[in-house]
Amino acid sequence: MLQVYTGNGKGKTTAAIGLAIRSLGAGHRVYMMQFMKSLAYAEQHILKDLAKMTLETTGKPFFIAEEGMVDEKTRLALGDDLVVFPHGQPPHDYLAMMVDGMEHVTELLRKQVFDLVILDEINVALSFGLIQREQMEALLDIVPVETEVVCTGRNAPSWLQDRADLITNMEEVRHYYRHGVDARKGIEN
Repeated sequence: MLQVYTGNGKGKTTAAIGLAIRSLGAGHRVYMMQFMKSLAYAEQHILKDLAKMTLETTGKPFFIAEEGMVDEKTRLALGDDLVVFPHGQPPHDYLAMMVDGMEHVTELLRKQVFDLVILDEINVALSFGLIQREQMEALLDIVPVETEVVCTGRNAPSWLQDRADLITNMEEVRHYYRHGVDARKGIEN
């Protein structure tokens, strides 16, 4: 089964973590690869210590964006934590990390070790061209029938959605960032 959590609203990773907790409660083995993330997020502190849960990341501790995607205010606020690249020309070192992450996940799927595999932010990696459609299609082609795969992130490509058994589209209605609230002081760390 393939599930896709996408859209511009908050909650895609959170929903996947909720599914992971439910799956763990049923005695299943869960794997989560967080693409484009490092070990810098609050949920990782507890997820990596859960029995039958494996959490790994592939990404640097900075944000990347294509030219034209971020406004000047955001660019200034993130400073050195943001790398902006021309469309279709992502940083080579970042690209290599994504390829390594995909190869690792593919090998785990071949070994049939996990019941639930969460590919967090893979939709964004696909939309940035950090992971190619062919790589993702090859991975999906080897998923064992009894394994559920969840793909999260904005901008899920239509071809991925066409393959999905379940699609959840998170819609932003209101967001605290728009009102100047800094989530880094709350639970978003």
